[in-house]
Amino acid sequence: MEYEKIALREGGTQGRRKTETDWQGTVTKDELWEAITIRQGETFYTAKGLPFTYTVKGGELFSDRKKKSITRATFEQAYQKIQQDGEHKVTGPKSLGCFGAPYVWAVFKTLGLV
Repeated sequence: MEYEKIALREGGTQGRRKTETDWQGTVTKDELWEAITIRQGETFYTAKGLPFTYTVKGGELFSDRKKKSITRATFEQAYQKIQQDGEHKVTGPKSLGCFGAPYVWAVFKTLGLV
């Protein structure tokens, strides 16, 4: 699978966001969190079209629409579920089955992971 790379690339490109380079295969946990961190402050849209922005503090994502944070581990588990979905059963936020699924799905969709 190809994914749009929106994280920083190692080896001389630090400080510059890549948006046109494709990932081949899977994304590491660190690349995933780095990509999420880089996009903080941008506007995302849930599957229902609700706009939101977020900030990242340590290993937590804080949405402007939610009081509780969504942890890095939640994103990693949701991504792992997508990777292991050979039968294509993960088709929307509810099928992720995690806390903050609408926000996780929206971020993944924008990153090109779903």
